[in-house]
Amino acid sequence: MKKVIALFFAAGILFTQPILAQEATATEQAVATDSNAAQADTTAAAATEESAPEVEAEASFTQVLKDKFIEGDPLWMAPVLLTLILGLAIAIERVLFLAMSNNNNDKLLEDVKSALASGGKTAALEVCRNTRGPVASIFYQGLDKMDDGIDMVDKAIVSLGSVENGKLERGVSWISLFIALAPMLGFMGTVIGMIQAFDAIEAAGDISPSLVAGGIKVALLTTVFGLIAAMILQIFYNLIVAMIDNLVNKMEDASITFLDIVAAHIKK
Repeated sequence: MKKVIALFFAAGILFTQPILAQEATATEQAVATDSNAAQADTTAAAATEESAPEVEAEASFTQVLKDKFIEGDPLWMAPVLLTLILGLAIAIERVLFLAMSNNNNDKLLEDVKSALASGGKTAALEVCRNTRGPVASIFYQGLDKMDDGIDMVDKAIVSLGSVENGKLERGVSWISLFIALAPMLGFMGTVIGMIQAFDAIEAAGDISPSLVAGGIKVALLTTVFGLIAAMILQIFYNLIVAMIDNLVNKMEDASITFLDIVAAHIKK
């Protein structure tokens, strides 16, 4: 009897193991399939969520800027914007003017030297007359005084050099004014906005978190825009100052060489 029971037990084990193994394999495959599908859905959803905000942010940046401008009270945001526009207009004009004033001084010196050697004072004056820029104007004034001696040439160069330097720096003081004025207007809008927020609290008779937070946010927007405008104008201001310094140094170097050329021609 024990042998029969043992045989039935062994046969049961032999039959049940393949079945269990097949069920386990099928279950693992189903779980893996479900996991891969869920992972694919998650990846697709994440990709969609990542791309959607980027498109939305790119499309709505201008609108957000407009909304913030309106929230900051156009009464105080408009002067800040006006200072930025005026400052940029002057800065762009100065950059273009200085870029056009930066000529090849070495070539001009060679042309003047050749003209003096071949055609004299008249030919050199014609070369300077046909060349634009402050250096050519200084050379023209110096050549015009060449018959009065080298000392008069030197004085003419110094005098006209000061005039041309003033032309280069024209409008720069307005840019520095707008740099200082933009954040000051922003701070003024902030202070007045805070006063209005406290007036609203006093009128309501109670401190509402939404009322306080909203008033402070609106008040601080004018300061943010004022600081941004000042930083933009400051970059242009430093660029213009660097260009002016470069031109002045070139003018001084060219003037020294020009005096040597004129002095050598007068001695002949």
